[in-house]
Amino acid sequence: MYHLITIGGGAAGFFGSITAAENGAESVLMLEKSSKLLGKVKISGGGRCNVTHHCFDPRELSKHYPRGEKSLIGPLHGWGAQDTVDWFQSRGVDLKTEKDGRMFPTTDDSQTIIDCLTKAARDAGVKIETSNGVSFIEKLGDNESDGARFIVHTDKGQRHRARCILQATGGTRLAAGAKLAEQLGHQLEPALPSLFTFKIDHPLIKDLPGVAVADTTVSVIKSKLNSRGPLLITHWGVSGPGILRLSAWGARELSELDYKFTLVVNWLPDIDAATTITQLRSDWGKRQLSTRCPFEPISKRLWARMLEVVGIPETQIWSQLSKTHTQALCKLLNVCHLPVDGKSVNKDEFVTAGGVELKEINLKRMESKLCLGLYFAGEVMNVDGITGGFNFQNAWMSGHHAGIAIAADY
Repeated sequence: MYHLITIGGGAAGFFGSITAAENGAESVLMLEKSSKLLGKVKISGGGRCNVTHHCFDPRELSKHYPRGEKSLIGPLHGWGAQDTVDWFQSRGVDLKTEKDGRMFPTTDDSQTIIDCLTKAARDAGVKIETSNGVSFIEKLGDNESDGARFIVHTDKGQRHRARCILQATGGTRLAAGAKLAEQLGHQLEPALPSLFTFKIDHPLIKDLPGVAVADTTVSVIKSKLNSRGPLLITHWGVSGPGILRLSAWGARELSELDYKFTLVVNWLPDIDAATTITQLRSDWGKRQLSTRCPFEPISKRLWARMLEVVGIPETQIWSQLSKTHTQALCKLLNVCHLPVDGKSVNKDEFVTAGGVELKEINLKRMESKLCLGLYFAGEVMNVDGITGGFNFQNAWMSGHHAGIAIAADY
């Protein structure tokens, strides 16, 4: 009989298992359905692993979670970003902070985090099995002589008795993970993609992959959804932190629109293009518009394409810029309409909105209110963060609280 069986070998599952084992859980088994452990850690942050975010105030940190914001204030007081930094540092992994607040290992290699977690699990005595998922959880009565509450049935036909179960199966888009929570009486908020990019086919951005603008505002027409941040033009449309934040906060609303809507981009959020262009007609009168972009945030390639889309000839000089062309250029710069026709995954990362309802979980312990001995950690709960290390912070935080409670549950 195991004190704890953890279902899922990702960040939350590892952290919960390690914490439980290090705090007195004598027998811990972690089951991972796939052949690889910590798959999301491996690919996160372009292979560097965005461990957490440099935001050490729990209330401020909680504002980065479209689902779960107010509910997480208390748990983040108990385990915040500084606790994460200290935990990894105490195990020989130093983190660094980048300009946008994201925190990475100083090695810039996600394998550093994987090695740290696997070593900590091994040292704590956590038993790990890969390629062995869970097909069914049988709930036992309250009078088992060995204290077991569950029998866990695996895909390999094994039957393991357990006192506690930690479900850390990740986003509930995976039906098997969702089914386990439902088996034990939980309701699920339907799963939807979050942190996705937008598919756009428009002459302005066609064949300009890699072109970025460091600060833009983006919004959805006929909606209150808006965001500010860097925008990146891709082979299929637009991405970047500003877009990903918009997709996270608008996950359900954009799904209801079937991911077909008009995106409004202000390429120069702090600049009134009309005022600047009026001044340029005087100051740069004899210069050709195509010679140089007068707006520093916009690259020459994007500027040239803007002139082309508006219909401004390559030889056009500033002093002779027509009123019609001026109005069209100003609109393109400050109120650019781009038709969105679908979504794409952000690189290899996938975050879902949805999961086990937070009202059914004791968030101080991450324990089910409906099933004694069942705990949750990570994205299986109806919690998701915007890009920037917030989803991993939720994994460490919820894994920690669950692990502490499980260790004491005997």
